[in-house]
Amino acid sequence: MIGLCRLGRGFQLASGVAGRLQSWLKRGGCEGIVRTFPPLRSVIDLSYTQHFMDFHRSCIPSSTSKLVVTKLSADFREAASLVHNVPVPTPGDGELLVRNRFVGINASDINYSAGRYDPSAKPPFDIGFEGVGEIVALGLTASANYTVGQSVAYMSDGSFAEYTVVPTKNAIMVPSSKPEYITFLVSGATAYISLKELGSLSEGETVLVTAAAGGTGQFAVQLAKKAKCHVLGTCSSDEKAGFLKTIGCDRPINYKKENIAAVLKKECPRGVDVIYESVGGDIFDLAVNNMAVKGRLIVIGFISGYQTLTGLKAIKGGTLPAKLLQKSASVRGFFLLHFRSHYQEALKQLLAMFEKGELACEVDCGDMSPEGRFIGLESVFRAVDYMYTGKNIGKVVVELPPCVSSKL
Repeated sequence: MIGLCRLGRGFQLASGVAGRLQSWLKRGGCEGIVRTFPPLRSVIDLSYTQHFMDFHRSCIPSSTSKLVVTKLSADFREAASLVHNVPVPTPGDGELLVRNRFVGINASDINYSAGRYDPSAKPPFDIGFEGVGEIVALGLTASANYTVGQSVAYMSDGSFAEYTVVPTKNAIMVPSSKPEYITFLVSGATAYISLKELGSLSEGETVLVTAAAGGTGQFAVQLAKKAKCHVLGTCSSDEKAGFLKTIGCDRPINYKKENIAAVLKKECPRGVDVIYESVGGDIFDLAVNNMAVKGRLIVIGFISGYQTLTGLKAIKGGTLPAKLLQKSASVRGFFLLHFRSHYQEALKQLLAMFEKGELACEVDCGDMSPEGRFIGLESVFRAVDYMYTGKNIGKVVVELPPCVSSKL
């Protein structure tokens, strides 16, 4: 059994292996790198030490940086702090240590920072839902299916960090650390599972996607088209409307120039069969009023209310039961974590479509934002602000460039 190994400030191996490794390192001119080898738990396979040397003796640092929620608030800048000089986490037996290259921004980041998902949460706690990067260390059990240097995408708490420990059950191997792979983890999986399990799409049906040019909306549009539906999508600019046309949207609706209700009344006189709704407030009310007989309204969010004190915007819910009854219609909520049993299959299918060139995955790294591209953890704050201005096209992503001294 091989124990945890620290090289310099890396990992330690159990005593028998440690002695052999120390002799080997000295012969290679690395005397002084290995320090002491106290009794340790089993965590890592020997391939890590080989990779450590392969990368020009680059070292996992002893300390790193990450974002931490220090105050419960829906104001992300008020809630989160960038903390430096924190110890690099150590992977457990079935875990991976991932050096993040890109991390995804979600509208629900501020719900998490406000403690809305877990009322018992007390600061400080880590934040960030998803990332993509390379494995730099791993537990012994994890080494059965993963190796150091592999790229993985994952959905796990604490991604707003340079290094994140990820349970293997939350990770998926990807060909490279491209930002496009982040788009599947929350945004793509939400669209795929909700439309399949709750939408029950049929050929020829009409589908309305709100916030269609956003991170998850782009997938809802494409998946509905693959189901041979007629797709309408709301957006806030001509540029977004143009993007929607490129991914197959039959009728982009720029609500800054057109009245959504008027368009739906004219072009969908019998109502809309399936509505993929993420805005809330007045848009939710509009969606309810434009459902077809046996229509299905899927609520995957209500971003218009997230920045408020309650996290909600008022809706006209008093007449909702009557409207649903009159049309035998339904409103279904969707929360991704409640559909874990469908998650791996969804990722598998999304990745397959992407690799075949059948699925567009637009990412927005902030190149057109006032201060430029989102690079480094300090840019997460700007990226959240940017998303809430509604200017992004596709998934908002922050780049975490590798250290100059490391090839990992």
